[in-house]
Amino acid sequence: MIPERLGFDPWFAAHAPESQPEGCAIARVCAVDRSSYCLRNESGDVPAELSGKLLYQSERTTDLPSVGDWVAAQYYDQGRAAIIHQVFPRKTFLRRRAAGGRANEQMIAANVDMAFIVQSGHFDFNPNRLERYLIMAADGQVEPIVLLTKTDLLTEEELEHRLAIIASVTTARIIALSSVTGAGLGELRGALAPGKTCCLLGSSGVGKTTLVNRLMGLDAYATRAVSATGEGTHTTTRRQLILLESGAMLIDTPGMRELGILGAGDCVDMGFGEMAALASDCRYADCTHRHEPGCAVRAAIERGDLEEERYASYLKLKKEAEFNEMSSLDKRKKDKAFGRLVKSVKKGMKG
Repeated sequence: MIPERLGFDPWFAAHAPESQPEGCAIARVCAVDRSSYCLRNESGDVPAELSGKLLYQSERTTDLPSVGDWVAAQYYDQGRAAIIHQVFPRKTFLRRRAAGGRANEQMIAANVDMAFIVQSGHFDFNPNRLERYLIMAADGQVEPIVLLTKTDLLTEEELEHRLAIIASVTTARIIALSSVTGAGLGELRGALAPGKTCCLLGSSGVGKTTLVNRLMGLDAYATRAVSATGEGTHTTTRRQLILLESGAMLIDTPGMRELGILGAGDCVDMGFGEMAALASDCRYADCTHRHEPGCAVRAAIERGDLEEERYASYLKLKKEAEFNEMSSLDKRKKDKAFGRLVKSVKKGMKG
């Protein structure tokens, strides 16, 4: 298995660091579990740890390797273990605000070509959460595809209603799926092109692991029976990259209870395509669509061309993104100042 088969395309070759540590080889991070890593190379999977230098020089947790990253690693113990010395630049990424009240970033996956946003048509159908995932994809320049699962639990009328709601939220491709009947799986397999990396995103219990098993053709990963309400139960506990027989790569992720927006306001605009289209007719180029005269967005609401609920959701996410972006900038400034202080103290001690 050569790097190209794992997604190492000309972009990564062109953006690779000019100098790499001596004795290192290129590998891809295929699993992250807290501080433990697993790398994939032409020979298979190898457990790995971070070098002290990489850990020390990383100013943020997002500078550390994530699933999908390309790294320079040094192998030892006859190739059965490795040390990660360097992380290559990322072409795309998926990130969120870390759970809790902090403004820290959490990297979900790196170098993803397509994000499969999974929602259960029966239990976990939540257009507002879908909006957040779409903004996450836009923030990292990842193409989104919406997967509506468990459609066997819906009537034809309910299914059409769900699909219409999704279409009102996004122009992204939509695939209706049932792991029970197999409906839509052929279309999904057709989207998994060799050498491309896809990532499954969704809440716990929406059927992500079941989808992985169906795509692999075996029960490689444990699943649990749904509850009496049709709600699935959480199974995946770590982020991992799976190589499919088609040559495509699929990143499975644990369900996310919190989905804080980190991208700047422009990413929210990209997630609300109809807002961006209307905004081009606003009187002012920097219109916030809140109180300015000549606002085309608010005019569309008055005409009934734009739903107030959609508008309210847009304003809420815009405000959240702008707040978190400012909080993140302030934190990075403090972290850099603290890093300079530590280095200065160490330099003084050596003197």
